[in-house]
Amino acid sequence: MALRGEPLEEPLEEPEELDEQDASSVSPAEEMTLSAGPGGDDEPLLLPWERLSAWLHCLCVVGFDLELGQAVEVVYPHHSKLSEKEKTSICYLSFPDSNSGCLGDTQFCFRFRQSSNRKSSLSGFLETADRDAPVCLKRDQGHYYGYVYFRQVRDRTLKRGYFQKSLVLISRLPYVTFFHSLLKIMAPEYFDKLEPCLEAACNDMDRWPTPRPGCVLTLPIMGLVIKVRIPTCYDKPGTSQLVQSTQTDSLVSIVLPTIHEVDLFRCFYPVFFHIQMLWELVLLGEALVVMAPSPAESSDTVLSLVSCISPLRYCSDFRPYFTIHDSEFKEYTTRTQAPPSVILGVTNPFFAKTLQHWPHIIRIGDMKQAGEMAKQMKVKKLKNLKTLDSKPGVYSAFKPFLNRDEEILKQLQKGVQQKRPSAAQNAILRRYFLELTQSFIIPLERYVASLMPLQRSICPWKCPPQLRAFVQEEFMRSLERAGPQLTSRLKGDWMGLYRQFLKSPNFDGWFRNRRREMNNKLEALHLEALCEEDLQQRIQKHTEVETVDLVLKLKDKLSQAQKEQLPLRPGTVAKLQVHIQSIIQTLPEDLQGILHKPPCPDT
Repeated sequence: MALRGEPLEEPLEEPEELDEQDASSVSPAEEMTLSAGPGGDDEPLLLPWERLSAWLHCLCVVGFDLELGQAVEVVYPHHSKLSEKEKTSICYLSFPDSNSGCLGDTQFCFRFRQSSNRKSSLSGFLETADRDAPVCLKRDQGHYYGYVYFRQVRDRTLKRGYFQKSLVLISRLPYVTFFHSLLKIMAPEYFDKLEPCLEAACNDMDRWPTPRPGCVLTLPIMGLVIKVRIPTCYDKPGTSQLVQSTQTDSLVSIVLPTIHEVDLFRCFYPVFFHIQMLWELVLLGEALVVMAPSPAESSDTVLSLVSCISPLRYCSDFRPYFTIHDSEFKEYTTRTQAPPSVILGVTNPFFAKTLQHWPHIIRIGDMKQAGEMAKQMKVKKLKNLKTLDSKPGVYSAFKPFLNRDEEILKQLQKGVQQKRPSAAQNAILRRYFLELTQSFIIPLERYVASLMPLQRSICPWKCPPQLRAFVQEEFMRSLERAGPQLTSRLKGDWMGLYRQFLKSPNFDGWFRNRRREMNNKLEALHLEALCEEDLQQRIQKHTEVETVDLVLKLKDKLSQAQKEQLPLRPGTVAKLQVHIQSIIQTLPEDLQGILHKPPCPDT
């Protein structure tokens, strides 16, 4: 759209190099420190437990009964709703498989489908807060995460001879590290003091501020204080906006450097030499199963796989811990159709037979501290996967599109020899995956940005122009001059990798999101162009009926802009509201009474 007197010949959007973003940039809600008390005036008036519901759907205690098996013993807060199907899923997913042998305390994560959509009075507020979250940290609308602290200890007073119980936090938030840290505080106290302890913990959480990207939060829980910063999509990729120490930190017990990242190096170490191939498999949305000795290793590995293509969002299903009792078991294990695009983490040896037809299987052994050199293992043929006992490795017939990067392998191997700290090894590997994904996605960003209409083509009195269509062959030709060879040292069949990616759910999800953002940008610029027009002069050429129609259309566009949270320049909404009110004043009083309403606040 052309603003008057400013015709531009360039596309509206210029792609930025992801690696050159300002590391200091934060979300529009500037980074702030929030106290543990109720939030500011910008939060809606909340009912009891609603502030807690911004973090958790509920807490569950799952016990093992010798006659009944697993059962949900406690749901807190007591009014929390769970369907019978959801309770059944939580029961089976909260206990390690009997073959896992998890004696002592074990922590892991699972993910399951939500049965029905539930909304609270906070929903709109949380959707607004979600806008500034990175794609990997947005609320999961169709699934719940379950964060488990399982305890199994010998107890001769019980018939089975063991005490077995899990404390589970159910949430839509993928804050893996945060919730595992929270459980380390809550669970030992609960196992010692039982249900009154849960009520105290929930009361603490109900005084927390709501989770907002870009904010540093100090969160009291059971006599301790956790300090954490929720990342924002405005952060520079690959950087950790560490929480700064302040004078009040003498009251802080735990400072978390991340709320969601798992230790990539530890998880990938058993299949160290195949990290690049695994990145390609995840990028392309291939069906993957991780067979591990315990739910902890299973869930960590699946979460590592999903995060290795960051900042690209993994758009297919993934189950950090999956059992034969899962409601999707038949759907995911049928041989009558090709395996779905999903990553499953399993521990039951039964899956070695059930999923033998799957194209890609990763076997993980015990994850001990990576203190010795990993042995180079070849990718094995699937027929070599025995039913019950197989060596760690990758079983697949997949041929990677890109040549293996020996440099990163040597760098990490050298780190093992020199006993480089695990955190440093993890940072190196995470940076490697980030740069690989950026090299891949930047050409797509450049091409999609070129699909935007020229700014001069937008007329305030016509509908915004449409985006040009994504033409695969046109994009492939653009790679010759602006492909990944500009930013990556890797050689190989990049063209083949792109062709396969364009068929994947990850491309579909990414492009849908980019198209929505660009259409919102067009709508925003259209509104801004209307603000620059002399509407009073315009209506002099219109009849009374046409003027009323114009007012109604402008009001509708304003309402839609606020609902969609369009990226408008500050003051645009207020300016257009003034225009609307001035037009209404030119109409007869009876029409003014119908059309005149107090202006909505500018967003």
